[in-house]
Amino acid sequence: MRRSPARTTARSTAGTTAPTAAERVRSILTTATSLTVVSEGVRTEVCRLGGEEALGHFHLHAPSDGAHVTTGPRVPVRLELTDVAPTPVRDRLRARVTLTGLLPGPYDPDSPKSACLEFGQAVLEDDGGRAFVTLKELQDAEPDPVAANEADLLTHLVDGHGELVPLLLRLVRPLRDRGVLRALPVGIDRYGLTLRIEYPDSHRDARLPFRTAVRHLDHIGAQLNSLLTEARRLAHPGRLLA
Repeated sequence: MRRSPARTTARSTAGTTAPTAAERVRSILTTATSLTVVSEGVRTEVCRLGGEEALGHFHLHAPSDGAHVTTGPRVPVRLELTDVAPTPVRDRLRARVTLTGLLPGPYDPDSPKSACLEFGQAVLEDDGGRAFVTLKELQDAEPDPVAANEADLLTHLVDGHGELVPLLLRLVRPLRDRGVLRALPVGIDRYGLTLRIEYPDSHRDARLPFRTAVRHLDHIGAQLNSLLTEARRLAHPGRLLA
């Protein structure tokens, strides 16, 4: 994953303006349709996850959890997941998540025992670097009400309302107007919308925080309209796109 330039936060709002590492990991685990299990040198692709999210397919527990005490040797395992942008932006890989832990025996996709994972650590890698997430942080992270519908929301914005994206660029400060090839939404969550601004030889992400965090999916439209209303109020000399 090629490192993008540092993100820009377009405007400041009270409270949290972006998900924590634990919230992002939880969202990726919630929406993943596939993952890779690496154990004893063997890579196994798990697709569709039987209609479950990753956190439902694999039951994570702490090493001290007496209800899951097993006898005999335990097998190290690594779960690998990728987060890919649903829109046709440059460098669509947004993040990688790696979970490590122990299984009560060799991994067998058909064995219920292989779904019982003694949690080691979770690692989130994105353009901002690497972050480690504990099991408690992951369990305490509140599910994002937007995560399961993010792809539909972003593709609808691009395909059905593409003319609004240049308008949203008015909220980005500072904006290097000259040389901008295009801007597309690359992510949306309960805290805001992220635009990817592409230049001939680089790109950067600009964060547009919502005024308040979305508590229910039905509230996302009001928050997007609030951003658009603010953008229309701003005077912006010259052209938005080169």
